[in-house]
Amino acid sequence: MRRRRMTTALGALAAAAALALSVPSSAYAAQGVLVVNGAAYEDPSGCYPVDRFPSAVTNHTDAIAEVHTGPGCTGQVEWLVYPGETYHTETAQSVFVL
Repeated sequence: MRRRRMTTALGALAAAAALALSVPSSAYAAQGVLVVNGAAYEDPSGCYPVDRFPSAVTNHTDAIAEVHTGPGCTGQVEWLVYPGETYHTETAQSVFVL
């Protein structure tokens, strides 16, 4: 009986290790360049300020960029900028890339 418990425990440990190695890291960054008012961010991840108006957000990444009405990526999502698109705004204050 003891040997069976040991085998079960080792099997569970091996399965957990295999799962941990097969799941991609949560530290994901988009691949490409996000351009906010001429400032280029390579492989962006997170929140970026929009510091002047009118503004332009150009998305040359493989992810969707969310344009927010508030600073620090707060407020409502004003627009979704898909890869290859440019969005012009006079009200947005930040951009988030997942």
